Amino acid sequence: MIGLSQLYNCATPAETSRNPLPDFRTGIVQEAFVYEQAPYPSCHAATIAETPDGLVGAWFGGTHERHPDVGIWVAHYRNGKWTESTEVANGVQSDTLRYPTWNPVLFQIPDGDLLLFYKVGPSPSTWWGMLKRSTDGGMTWSEADKLPDGFIGPVKNKPVLLPNGNLIAASSTEGDGWRVHFEISSDQGKSWRKVGPINNTSVYNIIQPSVLQHEDGRLQILCRSRNSVLATAWSDDQGESWSLVRESGLPNNNSGTDAVTLADGRQLVAYNHVKTPIGAKKGHRTPLNIAVSRDGKHWEAALVIEDSDISQYSYPAVIQTADGMVHLMYTWRRERIKHVVIDPDKLLTAPIVNERWPE
Repeated sequence: MIGLSQLYNCATPAETSRNPLPDFRTGIVQEAFVYEQAPYPSCHAATIAETPDGLVGAWFGGTHERHPDVGIWVAHYRNGKWTESTEVANGVQSDTLRYPTWNPVLFQIPDGDLLLFYKVGPSPSTWWGMLKRSTDGGMTWSEADKLPDGFIGPVKNKPVLLPNGNLIAASSTEGDGWRVHFEISSDQGKSWRKVGPINNTSVYNIIQPSVLQHEDGRLQILCRSRNSVLATAWSDDQGESWSLVRESGLPNNNSGTDAVTLADGRQLVAYNHVKTPIGAKKGHRTPLNIAVSRDGKHWEAALVIEDSDISQYSYPAVIQTADGMVHLMYTWRRERIKHVVIDPDKLLTAPIVNERWPE
């Protein structure tokens, strides 16, 4: 296994001895696999939501990504354990045609439906958005509705309900370049309008944004990029317009991330703290890390969730539940989905300087 100093390009042992640092595991309350066995060999792209009846998780599973048999699977968290998962959506078009499904996203409307967004199609450049609803916490689901042409819903990460009542779904496309846009609904997902793309003239190729809310009312996004950085932009008007895209101060390995605004005002991001060359097709998806920030600009190292170089630990989804705990789900080696519970009040942190994780 590669040592942490090699993985993070960080301080020397001598520097560490002068400045003792946390072990970056404090705050983890529980960690376990969502399942040990499944009727398919490969899984990816988990999502999680809190409903009045408890937590619900979803992911796509099948022979392998892009295979037509890939469907959307859902499980429920009850009494500290996950139930057996069931397939709730697939890409069947007819008796002779089936497409793969992709990137489910769950969102619980307060006092309303549980929404399940997902994509269907041969590839990310040709897929389209689908939406199912549940009135009973994900136990049963409506028939799937296709989103309007040109809309795909939240591309990977959860939507955010804004103070003005708008539901903002951060989205992106991967056709002719990587571009981020926003799909906004003022009627709980019944109709949509679009803002963006915001990076048509930017040097940053970005997808899969997460939306953060700051105490001063501004919104911030953090995005996966092809530019070796976790990219960011800001909005002063509830997502109607956005600043230029800039680097966030955190590295990115061309892999998915997720972020959440905590109840205490801190911003928390789950990501692979790995720097890869600009233009790399696929980043090195390990280790998996948690960082936090008070202002969305100065980040502190908080947790190393996985640090093995054996395989990939990727595509995290993160929420904070009503009891204050942070719940993280992610792809474990493309073989299983893992669930980690974190107490954010117990995190011990150290500054990240020049994109370097402190050892």
